[in-house]
Amino acid sequence: MSDVSEPTRGILSWLRERLGWEALARVASKKHVPLHRWTLFYYLGGMALFLFTVQVATGILLLLYYRPSASEAFESVQYIMAEVPFGWLIRSIHSWGANLFVGVVLLHMISVFFLKAYRAPRELTWMSGALLLFLALGFGFSGYLLPWNELSFFATRVGTDVPAQIPIIGPLLSRVLRGGSDVTGATLSRFYGIHVAILPAVTTGLLLLHLLLVQKQGMSVPPPLEREPSKRTLRFFPDFLLRDMVGWMLAVGLLAALSALSPWELGKKADPFAPAPSGIRPEWYFLSMFQALKYLPAKIAGLPGEMLGVFFFGLVAFGILTLPLLDRGASRGRPSAWWNWLAVLLLAGALVLTILALLPVAAGPR
Repeated sequence: MSDVSEPTRGILSWLRERLGWEALARVASKKHVPLHRWTLFYYLGGMALFLFTVQVATGILLLLYYRPSASEAFESVQYIMAEVPFGWLIRSIHSWGANLFVGVVLLHMISVFFLKAYRAPRELTWMSGALLLFLALGFGFSGYLLPWNELSFFATRVGTDVPAQIPIIGPLLSRVLRGGSDVTGATLSRFYGIHVAILPAVTTGLLLLHLLLVQKQGMSVPPPLEREPSKRTLRFFPDFLLRDMVGWMLAVGLLAALSALSPWELGKKADPFAPAPSGIRPEWYFLSMFQALKYLPAKIAGLPGEMLGVFFFGLVAFGILTLPLLDRGASRGRPSAWWNWLAVLLLAGALVLTILALLPVAAGPR
């Protein structure tokens, strides 16, 4: 045993000197998480990070077989699901994981908003998180086309029509996204590059910045609890991290159950010359915008209705990004209930529009 343990200790000592993990362990041991009745929401950030790593891991496995061309994309996904050992499982985990990832990021942002964790000095933490939310939606939008099936093809055609409503630069932006005037193989190649290269690179850099800001500023305490004389805390390592890992294991179980009980369907191969089938719609996180644009009249006060709708959604996105600068009262310790009611109104409207989009009567062609 001594002959075995001595080399092992030597290797560990060599690694410890070069990696410096003891310094990291000391930093982690000094980090504490506030303990109160809303502590459960703190786990959403770690859950989002874990699901992102799941997406990266399963995405790399899918890249080994996927072919990003209009003539081979559908067949390569079909081969993954039918011939590659456990390929159907990896693809289903990737697809279900994408939806769960976006959902957890949305819940994380909502909880941060209502807990007022964007107050000074955490403005940049919120802004980087908002940008990560937009990037998560970008992952969903760009990855939706890659199987090159009927549903994703026509949904992408509708989705890339939306930027064209922006005055002046809209048509150019739509052509840049599509790589031409319509959704073709060039669009697929472009979305593939965005999905597997550009978005991961930008997300990784922004994610590191976000984690650095969280480490530097610590976790916020809701305003009502700041005035309490005694504030209980929980050590991040190992107590909070172990509880976080329990949630990760539950997420793995949920993804495995969804993938086994309801494997992600492939559908029919896209035919650009065929008419759009009924019921074409995007993923659930775009349904509220999709449905709202359907309800808008052609003209509002003499201006194109869709253009005003796109402008409104852009305004909402800008408001989310710059919220810490807009809600100055929260930074001074006096958060206004007006912002809460506005958020509740927007969330309720998005929920109603999403439900309407899922109803059979609302599933007709655009």
